[in-house]
Amino acid sequence: MVRAGPDERPQWDNKLQYLLSCVGFAVGLGNLWRFPYLCQTHGGGAFLIPYVIALVFEGIPLFHVELAIGQRLRRGSIGVWRAISPYLGGVGLGCFTVSLLVSLYYNTILAWVLWYLLNSFQHPLPWSTCPLDLNRTGLVQECQDTSPVTYFWYRQTLNITPDINDSGAVQGRLLLCMAASWAVVYLCVIRGIETAGKAIYFTALFPYVVLSVFLVRGLTLPGATEGLLHLFTPDMQVLRNPRVWLDAATQIFFSLSLAFGGHIAFASYNPPRNHCERDAVTIALVNSMTSLYASIAVFSVLGFKAANDHGRCLDGNILLLLNAFDLPDQSVSRDDYAAVLSHLNATQPERVARLPLQVCHLEDFLDKSASGTGLAFIVFAEAVLHMPGAPVWAVLFFGMLFSLGLSSMFGNMESILTPLFDQWVRPRRVPKEVLTGLVCLACFLLASGFTLQSGNYWLEIFDQHAASLNLIFLAFFEVVGVIYVYGMKRFCDDVAWMTGRRPGLYWQVTWKVVSPLLLLTILVAYLALLASRPSNPWASGAPGATAPTPAAPATLDKGLGQRQGDRSSSSVLRASGSPWALLYGCGAEPRFPRAENAQPGLR
Repeated sequence: MVRAGPDERPQWDNKLQYLLSCVGFAVGLGNLWRFPYLCQTHGGGAFLIPYVIALVFEGIPLFHVELAIGQRLRRGSIGVWRAISPYLGGVGLGCFTVSLLVSLYYNTILAWVLWYLLNSFQHPLPWSTCPLDLNRTGLVQECQDTSPVTYFWYRQTLNITPDINDSGAVQGRLLLCMAASWAVVYLCVIRGIETAGKAIYFTALFPYVVLSVFLVRGLTLPGATEGLLHLFTPDMQVLRNPRVWLDAATQIFFSLSLAFGGHIAFASYNPPRNHCERDAVTIALVNSMTSLYASIAVFSVLGFKAANDHGRCLDGNILLLLNAFDLPDQSVSRDDYAAVLSHLNATQPERVARLPLQVCHLEDFLDKSASGTGLAFIVFAEAVLHMPGAPVWAVLFFGMLFSLGLSSMFGNMESILTPLFDQWVRPRRVPKEVLTGLVCLACFLLASGFTLQSGNYWLEIFDQHAASLNLIFLAFFEVVGVIYVYGMKRFCDDVAWMTGRRPGLYWQVTWKVVSPLLLLTILVAYLALLASRPSNPWASGAPGATAPTPAAPATLDKGLGQRQGDRSSSSVLRASGSPWALLYGCGAEPRFPRAENAQPGLR
């Protein structure tokens, strides 16, 4: 750490440390459990077309603006916007507030991940079988009515209440996990970038190692090819749907962590002559390539799970046929099932019609996609059960999620702490470590409400309103403030002074016209969706609005966000979460009895 004097700003030890910090902040949980879902439901490979267009004309230009103003003015979000114009101080304050609110519930997700990580050091895994009932004479009926994985998530982890009006008790295990998560965050950011910069080497690189391990293992599993084909097979017809384009634009915007102030804070610790233009392009491309890489790893494993589910479905039907028609054991294989069923349908249709046969199509099982907590804590948690050495894979998976979330928290905390230090909120006699500890303690106390049995409902409400529409407003005023208030010529002069060359036509056109118009379009479209979207009945305490519990298997199965149907029918910015979820994927999926219309959670 370079510290030439008491009034000089600290700097990164090296360029790699800075790049990893920005990548760690941008690459979050949403890259793993949101982007693959968007690809699958929006035409597979066809979704990459609007995604790349949004990246080139919206994401990278806005990202460049944030890095440039942070590096040139060498202040946090509040100080930067006050320096540009006293009238823009509210933009910096808005970035600060959003980061503070997001940090409160984002670490709740890390507490859940930590709980699963700790439980992964067992054999067998605790979500592999149903627990015994109180009399220890049989298995818990609630668990048998759903599945061990579902029961472990809803009952043994969340212990969720029937509705939001029933607060329930604080879950001690989750409170301890949250305290541990905040303690880890505090130790990593205790001295700002001096300590966070050291931790980032592990938290930013470890997920890539685990993803590579899962990719190699996943590609060797049966069903992996079908999973990847299902993910990336292009359906060009979906490009006629404007919601696909809107989803792509919002995914780029939020996946790069724009308008949070974290990148401004990170860039403020750079040398004044750093090439911020090259950094913006590099980090944005790494973020997008990580999303693609994660999609391949995730769907190779989900393809394996779908193949297993499809096989079990066939086995169940074969057993019914063997018993109903007194066929010899082993006389019907999975490969022969379709032909045998067709023959029996032709010869004895009445007897076949009376059998409770399931429809077993591999495509249907592949269509049971999920995002957010539904993917991490239910779908993927079940997938690892079918892999040899399940506890090892569970430890790797949830360890990777914790690392991804932790590196993103570094950016959130810098968004909060850097403006505080810049504005001299801390008395000189109070060490930086003390103020950092007080901030972390205050956040922990405020977030402890999420550990109530009803905490998942409140987290969902928080996610919908704490950082959604306001982020789009902030980003719009950022680009307008820099280009039209500060001035395009002055800004280009500053960039030329820092990088050694003046921004070209591409940058100037996107900054002045394209990016503001895209943001305005997203804003109007999102407002229109909000106006047309029905409000959640549970949020207003409507009678009868209850959450699914393990006692309601039909509701649970649908509420997990494992939807079936047309891959192009997903709605943008679904009712289960806000655009913020496109960045980190933290929103929980709906827990309401709307089985036929349930949508996956964003986180």
